[in-house]
Amino acid sequence: MRIANLTGRLALITDDQERAVDVEEASGGRFGADPQAVYERWAEFRAWADTAELPAGQPFEAADLGSPVPAPRQLFAIGLNYRDHASESGFEAPEGLPPVFTKFAASISGPVTEVSLPARGHSDWEVELVAVIGARAERVAEANAWSHVAGLTVGQDISERVSQLAGPVPQFSLGKSFPGFTPIGPWLVTPDEFSNPDDLELTCSINGEEVQKGRTRDLIFSIPTLIAKLSAVLPLLPGDVIFTGTPAGVGLGRDPQRWLAPGDVLVSSIESIGTLRQTFTG
Repeated sequence: MRIANLTGRLALITDDQERAVDVEEASGGRFGADPQAVYERWAEFRAWADTAELPAGQPFEAADLGSPVPAPRQLFAIGLNYRDHASESGFEAPEGLPPVFTKFAASISGPVTEVSLPARGHSDWEVELVAVIGARAERVAEANAWSHVAGLTVGQDISERVSQLAGPVPQFSLGKSFPGFTPIGPWLVTPDEFSNPDDLELTCSINGEEVQKGRTRDLIFSIPTLIAKLSAVLPLLPGDVIFTGTPAGVGLGRDPQRWLAPGDVLVSSIESIGTLRQTFTG
C-alpha cells in the first residue's frame, strides 16, 4: 500500500502509481483529510484500507504531492550510518549508540520542489531511506521493531556545511534545516510491499551524473536496531520520522569538494519506493 499527501489531503495511490484516491471521501468521513493524523489511527486505517472497495481514483501530478509525513512531532536523523560515508567524512564508524541529530520540521517539503540555496554557504546532498513510525515504540526489542513501522519513504538530508560545522561546536540541526532542506516522498510504502525491506538500493544524481549509490543492507545500524536503541531512551510516537543515514559520495567527502549550485537538479531514488527531484535556485 502507498499513501500520499496530495495537495494537503491524505490519499491512497493505486498499484500503477498513476491515480490517487481521496481517503476522506472514500471512507465516508471515517478518516479525515490530514495526512499526518492518520498515523495516530494507523492499525485501524490499515484494516480499512486493506479491505475497502476503492474507486478508480484520479490522475495527479507529482508536483502536487507533499511530504507523506508533513508535521512529525519528532524527527531523528542518524549520522555516519554507512562505513564508507564515515570514512569519507574523516570519522571512525560508530559503535554502541548511533550519532543522532534532528532536522527541524519547518524544513520539510514534498518530493518535487525548488530550493533556494543560502546566499553564503556550501550546500551538500545526502540521499536516505526514511522510516515512519506507525505504533508507539517504547523499549522495543529488535525482533519486534518492524511491527512499529508504518512504512518507508525517500528523504534528502540537504546540508549547508558552513553552518553545520561552525564552531565552537557543530550546528548539525541548524545547518540541515534551511527551508526546503528536508524533502520527503513521493509517498509512504508499507513494509509488506517489499521482498526485503532491509535491502534496498538508493541512488542520487546531479544533472544526470550519479554521485551516490548504495544498499541499505550496508547500514551499520539497521532500522530494527535504530528503533530498539532510540526507544530505549525515549518513546517513538506515531508519525515520527527516522532518517537512517547516507552512503558515500557526498560533496564534503570529494577531492576537490563539490557543492550544489543554482540550476542544479538533484534526483534521489530508492528502489520500490520512488524519486525526489529538487531544482536549486540562487
